[in-house]
Amino acid sequence: MRSNVYVFCFLFLSLSVRAQSPFVPLNTDYYHLIDRFEIRQNRWAQGFHSSVKPYNRQSIIQLTDSLMAHPTRPLSNTDYFNVDYLRNDSWEWVTPYDTIRRDPFTRNKVNSLSVGDSHQPLLKHFYHKKADFYSLQTPDIDLHVNPVVYVGAGADITSSSTNASSDKQQALFVNTRGLEVRGTIGRKLGFYTFFSDNQAIYPEYIQRYGQTYGQTYNALGDTAMTAPGEGFVKKFRTNGADFLSARGYFTINALKVINIQFGHDRNFFGNGFRSLLLSDNSPPYLFLKLTTRLGSKIQYTNLFTSLQNTQAPRAQDDKLIPPKFAAMHHLSINFNDHINLGVFEAEVFSRDRLDLSYLNPIILYRYVESSLGSSDNAFIGIDFKANFLSHFLVYTQIMIDEFRLKPLLSGNGDWTNKFALQVGGKYIDAFNVPNLDLQAEFNLARPYTYSHESSATVSSGQTNYAHYSQPLAHPLGGNFMEGLGIIRYQQKRLSINGIAGVMMYGTDPTPTINYGGNILKDYTTRIREEGNFIGQGRKTIITYADVRASYMIRHNIFLEGRLLYRFQDSQYRPDSYTEQVGSFALRWNLPYRNWVF
Repeated sequence: MRSNVYVFCFLFLSLSVRAQSPFVPLNTDYYHLIDRFEIRQNRWAQGFHSSVKPYNRQSIIQLTDSLMAHPTRPLSNTDYFNVDYLRNDSWEWVTPYDTIRRDPFTRNKVNSLSVGDSHQPLLKHFYHKKADFYSLQTPDIDLHVNPVVYVGAGADITSSSTNASSDKQQALFVNTRGLEVRGTIGRKLGFYTFFSDNQAIYPEYIQRYGQTYGQTYNALGDTAMTAPGEGFVKKFRTNGADFLSARGYFTINALKVINIQFGHDRNFFGNGFRSLLLSDNSPPYLFLKLTTRLGSKIQYTNLFTSLQNTQAPRAQDDKLIPPKFAAMHHLSINFNDHINLGVFEAEVFSRDRLDLSYLNPIILYRYVESSLGSSDNAFIGIDFKANFLSHFLVYTQIMIDEFRLKPLLSGNGDWTNKFALQVGGKYIDAFNVPNLDLQAEFNLARPYTYSHESSATVSSGQTNYAHYSQPLAHPLGGNFMEGLGIIRYQQKRLSINGIAGVMMYGTDPTPTINYGGNILKDYTTRIREEGNFIGQGRKTIITYADVRASYMIRHNIFLEGRLLYRFQDSQYRPDSYTEQVGSFALRWNLPYRNWVF
């Protein structure tokens, strides 16, 4: 494709190349440690803007350096443990003069091991470093190789509110085996690759979610199995999923202030548990990302993505999934040590090839859309955050899909007022209890937000805000309100995480009726022009409580147990049920993913 030629020419014509670090994969538990250290130091990190994730490893080490050099208040034993954990995990970016381990209280030398060194290597060749099964460092290459394993089992009990004969019990399990490789070539070109083979049987509520989002079609037009956050899935047994996961990219620094990243992965804009701009809910996608940093005050991110429209059945001789594309940019400004503002814009469009008009990194996409005479799907957004007292962070996001002031002020529920709102806050070391962290978050989206009209020339639904039939922002799509409370407590190797939430949304009585919750549907099929409100349709309320305990037996090897209670109350009584889940797992070099919906 001609557009690929332009992309690769742009990448490799950069003349001024400097040291470049790979990024830490998106991981809620891991990233919480980084974010709480930023809050704790009572000022924004110098090496990255935390509203744009993922973060690179070199910048994370810079944050730990800053925290240790200038702590705003005394660190707990668990804080020192987490500093060591982060530094061991990215040991290759620790500066040579700081590689002597010291007692966390006296700061005296305790041994001559370098940061990350293992006390007992395995078979002389493996685990020389705590974080790496195998590592190699020469002047030409820095290489880190790690196995990936996730094995677990559990039980799921689902009780119907109307029909006891439809109660269901099923065994759950997950079986993941894979490999993760990262490194740099000549300290100039960073790279990362991940591959895993997976089989899983998910809880009932995840299987039902897949009937709305993630359900795809095979070449014969028959529905296929689904797995949240994954792409192509095959059926496993009667109700399980069998799928491959893969991510990979390379990254390079050019012109001193510009980082270029190209590959398959996920991205995240925001500071909350959810993101209403761009989240990690959907499968990985092909992207080109340009990150320009002007000192520590300004960071400008351009993200160009290639997405798949898997909604329409394909003919037997049609092997390719129809494409669609998204262009996004995000400007983040640190006004001072305590206030940050971000501005976001996105455009989703469908062509037979990438439209080069949207590759302009410093133009308003709305202007490009108008000048082309297109009706592509445009979004604008704002995110704001503030930290204070080295304990607190407050944040908000507003995503505007379509907005008209006069209909909004009239209060008639006009369908065109499509927007989403997030308000949240974090309180670390709550009530002066070390490493007790609290978070509260509220999210809502109006009906028909993130959806779009279908094209008469290309398969339906190609410009909605979804990839592989899964939302790119909030997993509930549109037409919902949600309140979440999160508690985290850690004592060195032991962590306890609890999530409780109440979600209210409206569903459609039949596939042909559109109340604005399912973003895959064409909004021209809307139920009405005015009188729209959040929760319209079949009102559904979900009460959710999830507790997980994890114990790290060795670096990035976790034993964990989980208990879940979920009650779904729907106006359509057959859709009302109670679900209880218990599970136990071993997780090695793989992030835990919270499926809350």
